[in-house]
Amino acid sequence: MSQIPHPMTPQDCLVAIMIAESVSDEVVRTSELMTIQRIVNHFPVFAGYDQDRMSTVSNVVFDLLEDEDGLDALFGLIKENLPEQLYETAYAMAVDVAAADGKLHGPELRLLEEIRYELNIDRLHAAAIERGARARHMTV
Repeated sequence: MSQIPHPMTPQDCLVAIMIAESVSDEVVRTSELMTIQRIVNHFPVFAGYDQDRMSTVSNVVFDLLEDEDGLDALFGLIKENLPEQLYETAYAMAVDVAAADGKLHGPELRLLEEIRYELNIDRLHAAAIERGARARHMTV
């Protein structure tokens, strides 16, 4: 299993959630990778983040998701290292990644549901986050 040189930072956790959402349907799309890169480049929570850690975090996510209980282990790491006030932020980023290609596939929706459950995202707040993503990713 890939090791992270230091304990996971909150930013690593956010990257891990986005990577997990991207690979949930076993197809990593360019639009999803571009969305992750855009988020990391522009969102204030990533100010000062060492982007070189992204590939290590990605490898950890890939390794975990190969295990039968890997998703539980991933959520354990995230809940251990991500402050609760960033749970909705994590969900919003996952929704943006899922919506990046304009289509939501079954596995992507199931992982979003799991994220909502694991991070205890209120259903009304989740609906608002999803509606905002839908508006951002609308095409003509």
